[in-house]
Amino acid sequence: MSNKEFLVTLNVPIGLEEAIVDCLLTFESEHGFSSFPVYAHDHRNEGLSLAEQVFGRQKRIRFQMHVEEAVLSSLLAQLREEFAGAGIRYWVMPVIDNGFI
Repeated sequence: MSNKEFLVTLNVPIGLEEAIVDCLLTFESEHGFSSFPVYAHDHRNEGLSLAEQVFGRQKRIRFQMHVEEAVLSSLLAQLREEFAGAGIRYWVMPVIDNGFI
């Protein structure tokens, strides 16, 4: 790989799914992105409904997007601007290798 590449993971509240899709589609990425339902588990009960507190989990949508280093800071800045305070959890990891098999 000639450029540094990263995998950006977002855990998003269910109600923001379409807005996040629209936002991510504005970023050119040769790899596109993936989304799938997940359950978030946390010992804190902040923002959980009574049912979620009982079950100990909260439904979320996880997005994963593979981006080059040049795109990373603008992607995170855009997300921070559009979704400030929305409760989106994110993390960024380096991509060691990728391809098709």
